[in-house]
Order: sequence, then structure tokens, then C-alpha cells
Amino acid sequence: MAARIENLVTSGTFSLDGGTWDVDNNVWIVGDDTECVVIDAAHDAAAILTAVGDRALRAILLTHAHDDHIDAVAAVQAATGAPVHLHDDDRMLWNAVYPDTAPSGTLVDGQVIPIAGLELEVLHTPGHSPGAVCFAAPDLETVFTGDTLFNGGPGATGRSFSDFPTIIDSITAKLLTLPAETVVRTGHGDSTTIGAESPHLQEWIARGH
Repeated sequence: MAARIENLVTSGTFSLDGGTWDVDNNVWIVGDDTECVVIDAAHDAAAILTAVGDRALRAILLTHAHDDHIDAVAAVQAATGAPVHLHDDDRMLWNAVYPDTAPSGTLVDGQVIPIAGLELEVLHTPGHSPGAVCFAAPDLETVFTGDTLFNGGPGATGRSFSDFPTIIDSITAKLLTLPAETVVRTGHGDSTTIGAESPHLQEWIARGH
């Protein structure tokens, strides 16, 4: 029952700063046949619960608290009782969606989350949002980057609570230092690798996004 990664693409909307956009999100499930975690409970609780099946859902881990990444959290938590973990610096975004509830626990840089015989390490990578994190899974040669790093460059920094120099610092210090073969599993769109993205750092800095 080796640990594995499963991907579910869900569709909905993202709203911030008075605008709303249609989006497709990657929901990642990491675990084995008996237990798992969900990374970013986006849009479709029923689909997420179907993918989890009869496994014990140990936690819902959030890369950040933009509404498109957390809008199915309440329903998944209600159905499973799983704790929800978010970095404290994104609480203002969480509160915009769930003003009457709090996450079950916080995420901090360097924290290790065990699941299905492997470990996920929390990497605090602010920039897209202040409390953005990535989850590194060295045993699976993978990092789950949320909206911090995509196939083609950094996540968006043109809206509230985001900052381009900060996301560049985060990517440089926390992600591009990972082994080149590390698969980058993103919050939206196709996966890539650290080796494929790292040569383009100066291009991103020059273009400013």
C-alpha cells in the first residue's frame, strides 16, 4: 500500500477585489489505501469525498486561503471531521469566506506532516498571499506549490495582499533549491519540474510577473 498522489480537477469561481473569474483548480490527495490528506478543498465537496472514499481523511491542508482553494472546506470537514490547517498569515482571507469559524490548526515553516508512511514538509512561501505555503514530499520527488509557482512562472501578485519581490524571494529560497527532478504540482494547470522552471528566474524578474 505505497503512498500515492491523486489529482482531481474541480471548477468554480475565484473572487477578490471586486472581480470574479471562472477557474479550474487542482485538488491533490496524498495517501494510501487506508488514509490520506487533501491539499486545497476547492469547489466540489462531493467529488472530493468520492475521491477520498472510505479512507480516513487525516487533514485538509491549505496552500493559502483564496476563496477558490477553500470554498469546499466546510462541507468536506462536516462530512469527515478532518482538521483544517492554514498558515496564520492568511486568516484575513479565510475570514472573508468563513467569518464565524476558525481553522483547526496553523501551519508553520519547517513543520512536518506525516501521512501514509511519508512526510510532507511545510515551506512558507509568501508572495501570492502572506500565508501561502508549499508542501514538499521528498519521498515522492514532489512539491505541491499551490499558486506560488506554476508551469511558466510565479503566481499572480497583482491583487490585494500579494507582492512580486516577495514571491520571487520565496521561490528562489524555498523552491529552486529543491532537486531539479522534483515535480511541481500546482494549484491550477499542468505540472512542471524545478529543473524546467529554474533557468527562467531572471526572465520572470525582468518581466515583473
